[in-house]
Amino acid sequence: MPSLREKDMHGPLCTFLEGQGYRVNAEVRGCDLTARKDDELIAIEMKTRFSARLLAQAVRRQRTYDGVYIAIPAMGSKKMPPSMRDITVLCRGLGVGLLLVRYLQTKTKVEIIFHPRMKDTPSRGKRRRAVIREIDGRYAELNTAGSTVRDERVTAYKQRALFIASLLDRLGEASPKALRDLGADKTAQRILSMNHYGWFERVETGIYRLHPAGKEALKRYIQKMPVLEEMTEQAINGEG
Repeated sequence: MPSLREKDMHGPLCTFLEGQGYRVNAEVRGCDLTARKDDELIAIEMKTRFSARLLAQAVRRQRTYDGVYIAIPAMGSKKMPPSMRDITVLCRGLGVGLLLVRYLQTKTKVEIIFHPRMKDTPSRGKRRRAVIREIDGRYAELNTAGSTVRDERVTAYKQRALFIASLLDRLGEASPKALRDLGADKTAQRILSMNHYGWFERVETGIYRLHPAGKEALKRYIQKMPVLEEMTEQAINGEG
């Protein structure tokens, strides 16, 4: 399967998980796919072939997630080859679930080989809280699982900064409190003062406006993230 890429599995896996009632997010704190339903939080690590590195990634995720799967592709409808037996033994022994993304002639389907060993109660540790903050902080899902290091990952932080930029584009100038009152994140002050992306500039103490670089960023992202315009309109018109 020389032409198959990890990101090619993103669509089939998302469709499968969403069909099971999960909300799916890609590239959350280094994890390929994160799926959440009620209090259940699971991780899926993808690779085009099985490796010790993939298994190690899955085992590390067990410290954060209630259950962890690895997903690898399979061509055609043939049963798993004998070489897969050792893989299943390893995964079962470590409590890691296994998914096959089958590429058939006319369709692609996800096959559950076995489920992971789930934790009895959801962990409320620091890592888990960080994952949930990232998921809840996103306004839109713009990432693709299995992307390379050269592909951009749009984090919750960047999306919060984009919303602030959109508000400032309409308002001209505003204080962090005024932006928060319109629905910007509680971290608006820090986002503006740190100015990580170079999108903002301070007019005077406590007042900010959009830098030309911010206007250019809005032009680039508005096509990918139309919800920005909707959120900004609702905020400005008091419909939030």
